[in-house]
Amino acid sequence: MQQATDISGPRLDVAGTGFTVLDKVYHDGELSDEALGGSCGNVLASLAMLDRHVAPVLRLGDDDEGDLLISEFVQAGAVVDFISRHSGLRSPILTVEIDTRLTDHTFSFTCPETDSALPTYEPIALHELCHAELVFSECSIFYTDRLSRSILDAMDLAHRSGAVIVFEPSDIDDDALFLEALRMTTVLKTAADRLDGALDGPLERASPKVRVTTHGAAGLEISDESQDIWCAAVPATQLRDACGSGDMVTVGMIDWLLANAYSTDHVFAESLRQGVIAGQRLAAENCAYEGARGLFRHRGAAYARSILRQQHP
Repeated sequence: MQQATDISGPRLDVAGTGFTVLDKVYHDGELSDEALGGSCGNVLASLAMLDRHVAPVLRLGDDDEGDLLISEFVQAGAVVDFISRHSGLRSPILTVEIDTRLTDHTFSFTCPETDSALPTYEPIALHELCHAELVFSECSIFYTDRLSRSILDAMDLAHRSGAVIVFEPSDIDDDALFLEALRMTTVLKTAADRLDGALDGPLERASPKVRVTTHGAAGLEISDESQDIWCAAVPATQLRDACGSGDMVTVGMIDWLLANAYSTDHVFAESLRQGVIAGQRLAAENCAYEGARGLFRHRGAAYARSILRQQHP
C-alpha cells in the first residue's frame, strides 16, 4: 500500500523522473532477486537513504510490481505521493542476467524463462506533470535520465525556479527535445561508449554548463567552457559486480551539490570535482557487492555516507 509522506517544511532536495523499473536478477540462469532498478530509481532511492528529501515522480501500474517499487522507495525514505498508479498499465520489468564466472551482466525486456516480452518503462504524462507541478517548482535539484514532452516540461518548471538540472541521457531519441533539454541543463552526464560521437552535433548548438563524461574503468572527465579535469578511476578492492557504478558516481555528485548548497550559478567543473571523486569512491566500494545498490543493502546508508565523507577505516 502506498504511504503518503509530507513535503511541507524544508525545500525539497531532489525531484526526479525517468527510468525506474523492477529488476529481476538472474545468477547463471536462476532467478535470485527482485529489486528497484533503473538509473533514476537507483539514484533517487540512494539519495533518500542518505537522508536527502527526495520525491520520485513516476507512472506505474496498479500491480504487484508497482507495490514492490513503491515499498522500496518508502523504505528508503522517499516521498511517494507523486507516484501515480494506473489499472490499465503494467509496471516496467527488466531482467538482469549475471554471469558470475565472467563478472558480467546483461539487461533485457525479455523474460529468460518464457522468452516473452516484459512491460517497458513509460514516462510521466500530463496527469503526473500537473499533480507534481509544485514539486518541480520547489526542488533544489531536478534529475532525469530520459526525455519526453512531459519530462521536458517538468525540467522547464524546475529550471525557471532556479533548480540545478542534472541530465543523464542514455540515448538521443528526439533531436528537438534533446536540444531543448541541453539549453536548460546544468550538468550533463554521459558515457563515452554510448553517446560521445552522437553529441558532437547537438553540443555545437546548445551547451550545458558542465559535462561529466565517463570512460569506464579508466576514469572520467569533467569539463566546462574554461577547463577539462581528468579524474582517474578509484580502484575497486574487490570486483564482484560493476552494475550501478555510474549511478553511484551520480549519487556522490548530487549529494555534494546539496551538501554545499550549490546554485546553478556556482556549478563549474572545479566545484564538482570533489563530489564526483566521492561518487567514484562509492562506486568502487559498491563493486564488492551484487546489485546496483549492493553496498547500501549489505553495509547500510551510514557506511555509504562515511565513504562519501572519507570517514571509513
